[in-house]
Amino acid sequence: MDTGPAVGVEYRARLIDASVAEALETAGAVVIEGPRACGKTMTALNAARSYVFLDDPGVAQMIDVAPEALLDGARPRLLDEWQLAPELWNLTRRAVDRAAAPGQFILTGSSVPPDDATRHSGAGRFLRLRQRTLTWQERDGAVVGGVSLRGLFDRREVAATSSDALGLPEVLERVTASGFPAMAGLTVDRQRRLLVAYLEEVSRTDVRTVGDVRHDPAVIRRLIAALARNTAAPVSYATLAADMTAVAPDIKSTTVAAYVRVLERLFLVERQQAWTPRLRSRARLRSSDKLHLADPALAAAALGADAEQLHRDVETAGLLFESAVFHDLSVLVDRLGGEVRHYRDSNGLEMDGVLLLPDGRWAPVEVKLGGGRIADAARSLNAALDVIDTSAVGAPAFRLIVTGTGSTFTLDDGTVTVPLHRLLP
Repeated sequence: MDTGPAVGVEYRARLIDASVAEALETAGAVVIEGPRACGKTMTALNAARSYVFLDDPGVAQMIDVAPEALLDGARPRLLDEWQLAPELWNLTRRAVDRAAAPGQFILTGSSVPPDDATRHSGAGRFLRLRQRTLTWQERDGAVVGGVSLRGLFDRREVAATSSDALGLPEVLERVTASGFPAMAGLTVDRQRRLLVAYLEEVSRTDVRTVGDVRHDPAVIRRLIAALARNTAAPVSYATLAADMTAVAPDIKSTTVAAYVRVLERLFLVERQQAWTPRLRSRARLRSSDKLHLADPALAAAALGADAEQLHRDVETAGLLFESAVFHDLSVLVDRLGGEVRHYRDSNGLEMDGVLLLPDGRWAPVEVKLGGGRIADAARSLNAALDVIDTSAVGAPAFRLIVTGTGSTFTLDDGTVTVPLHRLLP
């Protein structure tokens, strides 16, 4: 569908478009989920032939008296923000069963509604896709001569280049710049005001939409700031609770865990799980997850940090950059049906990212903000790999170092290093 006549905005191509097209050729209904304002409606409209916006006041009466009428229209039909009328899930499932053909519906959602025992799981009929904010590649448009993640898994050679390396100020500007499409043309200062307002709206209003949650907005704001301070690091609920004592001195870890689950249901928080392979050593695996906010710029806004401040705080800058790398790698590996985990053991060995594909192939990733740390990154990566029992998990398909300011080349040991802005699906 041409989005111009529908909503007055021309469509901007996204990396998820190919996944949506494939899913529509496979399943009766496709569910696109992600944080509010990440571009789900535009992506779905681009793939749909008809649509209904469930947050339109004129639709509310139809939901009450004739919900099945909302399914009428050319297929695939978009049901935007379907969680506002959860009863449509079962109606959509039945319509898919009757049609007995793929590509019937697209459902978009900015939150996961409360569990309903009457709602069928959708197994065999629905495919879920996660949409995130803009990657660095999507912000830049076409990238000539970038490094393809699929190509790395297929063991294609990487051509060295240093012609478009970024300086640290530009990298930090990118880390703090919003990935929400509607903010793309605004100045950094205006983006920051909108990002702060976004977090305020989540704290005051959105949290209540996913269930009967008693909360103080100030506590949620403090939790988001605590998550931002601990982004890209394994963190416990006890640590987060300790960071919130100024506004909630008696808060318990169980309460923090419940709040984090609410933020996950709003897609504001994304969990990076630990990878637990068999080891050659006697080290113990650490299983704490890393928690990332939906966009690195949200974390910067929650901390009140701009590019200039991050330039003076290299440690925080590095963590926010690592979160940016996790974000973009998650989008890229989604195209391959994979996921991004992390590795850490009791000896202090770690891998910032581990890319896992459904066919068993995997690849370790180390992240460094500065290109001058590549040698350190390679040593760290190889030390961690030495304790992995490759007879059980197989040898890695490749080894990757993602930098902010570095260039693209292959080290003597075969490790590939590439700056984040040159990574492609």
